[in-house]
Amino acid sequence: MAKKSAPVYDFPHPMDNDTLVGHMATVKNFMDAWNNRDKYPLHPVWMLTGPRGIGKATLAYKLARMVYGNVGDFFIIDISRNIDKDGKPKPDGKEISVYTVRAMIDKMQLSAMSDSWRVVLIDSLDELNKAASNAILKLLEEPPAKTLFLLVVHQLANVLPTVRSRARVEKMRPLSISELRDLCVRFMPDEEINTEILRLSNGSFGKIADMKRTGGDAIYDDLIETLQNSSATSSDLMVIARKIAPSPELYSILLDAIAHFGLADLYPNATKSIASITNLHLEPELGIFKILMDIKKCL
Repeated sequence: MAKKSAPVYDFPHPMDNDTLVGHMATVKNFMDAWNNRDKYPLHPVWMLTGPRGIGKATLAYKLARMVYGNVGDFFIIDISRNIDKDGKPKPDGKEISVYTVRAMIDKMQLSAMSDSWRVVLIDSLDELNKAASNAILKLLEEPPAKTLFLLVVHQLANVLPTVRSRARVEKMRPLSISELRDLCVRFMPDEEINTEILRLSNGSFGKIADMKRTGGDAIYDDLIETLQNSSATSSDLMVIARKIAPSPELYSILLDAIAHFGLADLYPNATKSIASITNLHLEPELGIFKILMDIKKCL
């Protein structure tokens, strides 16, 4: 990977993205159900699951636009629309609050007399706190008529079993190398995307986008070079840690480095350490530095 300053890319929000690559099986499943809804009632809750960055939200918005058709009502729950108990915006939170869900339910009740289809899109279910999940569960126990719920899920294991049991689960696969190349040509036409970046993405265009947006490809290159350098010091590793720390979306390149060097035994502890940094709000530089030191000791 060439070392150069990262260009500025304008990757669209899934709401504004008309480009869906792959996932034709899920599209077909939904379209078959939708086109036959007069014969067989449409399942009101569709859960789109799979790794981050593969197009789940893009598909959800695409289906939502088709169903409500700019005539019905469209309700969105995501972290950018999060509110606190006083109804004030709180888009910088780590979890979606129950107040956000309750506000959406209140808006739905105001539109209950409409004869058009309504859509509720939650991106993502993983980010709901426990109270918010329970509020959604109560809503799903008796879904309102002509209302479609599109639930984006990154980790199915994080979803309450009672919520999962009320949904039709569509498992979406990581994108293929050719599908990733198609998206790269579409959104980064002037950028040469090499096989290494495609491999590191694990089928997620979102990961490629994050690496390009943050310069993560160059950071990964520095990371591997520093670890391979027998003269590298702990100070050199701290420099790398400081480059990675501000961007949580890049923490996975630590696992990529472990895989690169074939150090499978380090993977479980490194995964737990990364989760601790993210979930327990630990000092990221020190946590990342420790993982780097563990890798270095094994080389």
